[in-house]
Amino acid sequence: MNNTFTNNKLTNPKSEKLDWKIIETEMKNKLGIDIYESWLKKIIFVEEFHNYVLLSVPTRFIRDWITSRYLDQILQSIKNYKKEIIRIEFKIDPQNLRNNQREENSYQFKKAENISFIKETFLQYNRIDPNKTFENFITGSSNKLAFEASLKVSENVSNYNPLYIYGGVGMGKTHLLNSIGFELKKNNTVMFISAERFMYQFVKSIKSNDMVKFKEHFRNTNVLLIDDIQFMNGKEAMQEEFFHTFNALKDKGSKIIVSADRPPNRLSRIQERIKSRFSGGLVVDIQKPDYELRKKIVLKKVDEYNDLYPDEVKISKEIKDFIGKEITASIREIVGAINRIVSFSRIYNKVPNLSESKVVLKDLLNLNENKVTIDLIQTLVCKFFKISKNEMLSSRRSRYLVRPRQIGIFLTKTLTSKSLPEIGREFSNRDHTTIIHSVKTIEKLKEKDPAMVENINKLKNQILYNNTEDEI
Repeated sequence: MNNTFTNNKLTNPKSEKLDWKIIETEMKNKLGIDIYESWLKKIIFVEEFHNYVLLSVPTRFIRDWITSRYLDQILQSIKNYKKEIIRIEFKIDPQNLRNNQREENSYQFKKAENISFIKETFLQYNRIDPNKTFENFITGSSNKLAFEASLKVSENVSNYNPLYIYGGVGMGKTHLLNSIGFELKKNNTVMFISAERFMYQFVKSIKSNDMVKFKEHFRNTNVLLIDDIQFMNGKEAMQEEFFHTFNALKDKGSKIIVSADRPPNRLSRIQERIKSRFSGGLVVDIQKPDYELRKKIVLKKVDEYNDLYPDEVKISKEIKDFIGKEITASIREIVGAINRIVSFSRIYNKVPNLSESKVVLKDLLNLNENKVTIDLIQTLVCKFFKISKNEMLSSRRSRYLVRPRQIGIFLTKTLTSKSLPEIGREFSNRDHTTIIHSVKTIEKLKEKDPAMVENINKLKNQILYNNTEDEI
């Protein structure tokens, strides 16, 4: 019996076992190859039970690291294929580590025209994806400046040093860093690494008493590209090493390009001297894709699949338009949506209708409800009270600033799961007692001020339903 749609849900009468390779592929696409190779590759699927799966990892440290950072994403990827799975359990198996090491030692990268050379180093790999180049980076008004700046850097290694690219998850930052590295590695020594991997190797070098070798690798390169620099937050020893590495590279004329999820002055628990050096270069952002860019991405990705599977991919114009209009959070999610529709089309050998597409993309269509961020709250509160974000986050105690600040803190506590210390850090490192006082103040004012209640409700609705184009 073939898989069928019943009551707008994708059912599987055969109740086939979970294919872990599918989950691994999705996690590579969702979290990136760097995180996968560093952490998730070490996971081995053991067994599937009625409502949970058993996985093995080689050490308790790896288990704790994965569960604290990636467990929700892994579980969601599993649930996309088997909804009845509601939890993950881990067992510790040292044999897993030995197997992974043997695999890494035996793995050889083959040369091909469309595959770039991957250099085996002390750092295990310096990975540049040949499929992420300037040629296949799709541009629009939201990312044009970042693209042009990156292109200039790749053409002339002396320009814009450092180059700092920031934007939300899945907007194309890693793609641009990869593109720069791909071009510059033709005539330069290039080191491309995530901040997470940098930390991993830093700790490993300390434990093995091999810091000299670590310093040599990073300080002798012509180009250093570090992805997701915000991962260094709170890691003082790691920041200290990065600071000296930055200076050493800058002094000898090497190029430094970094990416982050926010501008330098908004990085939390990062040394001021590091943020100052980032701000001293060229800072460019990548914004959420507008409709025109989303439409271009959809058309290009569908065309790519048509070239790969000319007789198997069937996607109607209606569905293309639907994805472009409804999947707005990030470029990565647009690509993910297309991947799902293409898979459905190939599996069932049919053109999915709108109802079927909504079922396949259900979790992506609901993402906006879960995308409440502190930055969004601060932006909308500032817009409402006609103040700047710098004013809100300043130490000034003027009444026209104190009340919006308190409302922003109250909404953050109400609409997010952030802890009091986390909220305090995002509001210019205010202590938790200040956060508690702000929340209680607004709660008391709501009891006796109808205008306050009305304003907060307006802000809540705009934050929750993402009606950022409408005036409050």
